[in-house]
Amino acid sequence: ERELTEPDFYRLCRRFKIKVTEMPLTTGGFYYRVMGRDFIAVDSRLPREKKLLVLFHELGHFLFHTPESGATANFHGVGRRTRIECEADVFALCSLIPKKLIESKTAQELIEVEGFTPEIVAERLALLERYGL
Repeated sequence: ERELTEPDFYRLCRRFKIKVTEMPLTTGGFYYRVMGRDFIAVDSRLPREKKLLVLFHELGHFLFHTPESGATANFHGVGRRTRIECEADVFALCSLIPKKLIESKTAQELIEVEGFTPEIVAERLALLERYGL
């Protein structure tokens, strides 16, 4: 219905009891679970629009890929493009730029007015074209 924001992200994390940490990292971010507790870490040096994409990507891992038990970790931008990485990307892109928004604005408006990077807009447009999402 509407694009999700950074306050939305933190509200969801509070609801699901996910601890979020910003720190300098060598990867954009990662989601991990230890002893039944969930954590998201994000590189504190990322620009705002990239950071939001990584945060929602990692939240996508929590929502779609959390194991029932044991430890897990998913790293943004590390390793090959698996199905679960693509799913987390789709969740993040659709959270930040929902279908209603992408259909109501030009690519240039999404970049200049909404503040998305050309790369993020191109990825989102590709999802709309390929899957109708």
